Amino acid sequence: MNSERPGEPGRRPGRAVRRRTGGDLPDCVRLLAEVHRSDGYPVNWPERPEEWLSRASSLGAWVATLDGRLAGHISLSHSGEGDLAPGLWSERNGTGPERAAVVGRLFVAPRARGHGLGALLIDRAVRESRSHGLHPVLDVVASDTAAAALYERLGWRRMATVEQRWDPRRTVAVHCYAAAP
Repeated sequence: MNSERPGEPGRRPGRAVRRRTGGDLPDCVRLLAEVHRSDGYPVNWPERPEEWLSRASSLGAWVATLDGRLAGHISLSHSGEGDLAPGLWSERNGTGPERAAVVGRLFVAPRARGHGLGALLIDRAVRESRSHGLHPVLDVVASDTAAAALYERLGWRRMATVEQRWDPRRTVAVHCYAAAP
């Protein structure tokens, strides 16, 4: 899906978001490695990055392109083990966590930042989750201040910051967000 329409406010030529294909996975892994080296995301490099990206996309995954080159990624999934935001959101809204969709695996190549690709990807995931009658939520490591700033700029609401045990010797602070209604 091309997200560009000449003359529309806020639109910039050369940016597009489309559904991820299996053929995109090697380039997504290469971009993810760039982001990991640059920003430390993901905090724990996955043993099998293609599987890590695919596992979290039960409701869909999309890529962003900039001037025809792959430049970003996002996925959407049902709530899974370790996801904190769906439980918090469901408690606050008197519903079950199955009514939430988890936004994840969001990254934009360092060379492509400043073009609004993160916002385009998030918008796509939000629209998709709502088309399924689900409410978008996400968890983000508290130390990732750039990601938290993006979500807040886009109107997402921080529900809580919680400590999550990642392994027997490591606890990490995680912000839990929900998209605005």
